[in-house]
This record gives sequence, structure tokens and C-alpha cells, in this order.
Amino acid sequence: MASASTPFATQIQNRNFLSGIGFKFNLAKYPKVDFFSNSARIPELSLATTIQPTYLKDIDVPGEKLTFGDFTLRFLVDENMENYLSVYNWLTGLGFPESAAEFRDITTDSQGQRDMKEAFCDGTLRILNSNYREIAKVKFSDLFPVSLTSLDFDATNTDVQYFTAEATFRYTIYKLESSIK
Repeated sequence: MASASTPFATQIQNRNFLSGIGFKFNLAKYPKVDFFSNSARIPELSLATTIQPTYLKDIDVPGEKLTFGDFTLRFLVDENMENYLSVYNWLTGLGFPESAAEFRDITTDSQGQRDMKEAFCDGTLRILNSNYREIAKVKFSDLFPVSLTSLDFDATNTDVQYFTAEATFRYTIYKLESSIK
């Protein structure tokens, strides 16, 4: 181990690269959605800037508002469509296209009490290293779906192609935490 005074003290010790296939995602209230997830992306994060006027040139300075991008999850649709239907029912329940009862069902807790927080769900994206051990996690607070892709059936396909669906979520905030101690 290099001491703090040597030039190697500030070098990265683990020289392996992070793989894009090492992840797991889970939704607290909808465990069937994450079982077949095959693609997820840590959303973009941007900081607004403020302009500080000066005599010669206006200068950009850090602002105080963060903007979080949407979270998109792609998953294989199971044969009984349970995971697809979970997101579909959640999405239509929030939009209550046919009746207010669908919205009521989404916003009622297990004790039968109406609670608007029931419309949301927390989720965790676990980042895995090359040994499939968790090295970090992204915790999403108050997720809710805003879109779900279509499923295109085509009887002219000669090979079996399994369906994948993509769900896009909005949320309040996400936190990226290291799991390495």
C-alpha cells in the first residue's frame, strides 16, 4: 500500500472497469416488475446556472436548482403478462380513465385508509461489480409511471422474439450511495 506522500497514493486501486450488465432493480410495492428487468439507466442530473453580470462579460455561476431526468426501465414481459399488467394498472389507476374507483384503489393502503402516498413507490437500482457484488445503489423516492410502451404482435415473424417493454418513471429525487466500506 502506498503512503500518502508517494505519487501513487492518489491513484485508483481497483483498475477493473464497471460493466453495463451488472445491475438489479426492485420496486418496493411491485416485485413482479423488476424480476425480468434487462436495462436501466441512471438518469441525468443537471444544475441550473445563474448569470452574474460584470462590466466586461457576464459570468455563469452555480444556481440552486437541480433537474433530474426520467428513469427508464426495460424489462422482458413474462408469459402471463403479470409484470406488464402491474405497470399498466398502476398507470391507468393514476389516470383513472374509466372511473374514480381505479384511482381510489391505487391510493388506498392495506388498512383501507386513503393516502395519496400510496400512488408512489420507492425503488432501488443496485450496481454490481464484476463479481456481482453490490458496490453502489441508486435510491429513487416517490416513483410513479408516466409511460409504458406498446406490445406489437406480428404473426409473420419466423423466429420467436420475446417481448420487452419499457416503462418511464418520474420521481421526487434520487440518491447515489456507495456500498463499499
